Amino acid sequence: MVDTASHAIIPMSGKATRRDFLYIATAAFGTVGAVASIVPMISQMNPDASTLAAGGPVELDLSKVAPGQQVILRWRTRPVFVTHRTPEAVQKLKDPALLAQLADPQSSELQQPSYVQNWHRSIKPEFGVVVGICTHLGCIPLFEPEPNPTSPAANWPGGYFCPCHGSKYDLAGRVYHGVPAPYNLPVPPYHFPSDTVLRVGENPPSSNFEFDSITQI
Repeated sequence: MVDTASHAIIPMSGKATRRDFLYIATAAFGTVGAVASIVPMISQMNPDASTLAAGGPVELDLSKVAPGQQVILRWRTRPVFVTHRTPEAVQKLKDPALLAQLADPQSSELQQPSYVQNWHRSIKPEFGVVVGICTHLGCIPLFEPEPNPTSPAANWPGGYFCPCHGSKYDLAGRVYHGVPAPYNLPVPPYHFPSDTVLRVGENPPSSNFEFDSITQI
């Protein structure tokens, strides 16, 4: 069940934690990016509190996510990054030069269901779905899809960047060599009930993957 009456707001009670700050900073980056970049980040409407508490599935209308955009869902109180990858971004995921820089390019570690253990780590190559929590210390990586010679790091190739300690991931959530994060970003259970609907938190009918079985979150 998705609450279609309220916009995504990160609740804060008492003193803000570091993760609260990073989550808000990530959302703020998306707001600026909507004006300053052709690849904005937007926030999806939240499910209601009872759905979050129960860990039930949440849905997204994919027709509202343009190529190059990312939406943040909340599932089990965790941020889930849903990215509509451009054809160019999809092709880059197979680039041998990129694969040589990745610590686990074949997704050998159990950080995803078996039905997405492929070169694009997804059911459909054009849609990436990962839990947006760095596998180093649990910070929220920034969505930085475009290559840049200086920002957010030198010779930035495009992907996800964790501002806490500099961990890097590609647009499939695969971690780079030589960074603090030890594992790829997790992929939650999900499937497509229709061509335009994504349901996070529920496996395809043929799978019984349990998210708690992954190596690390």
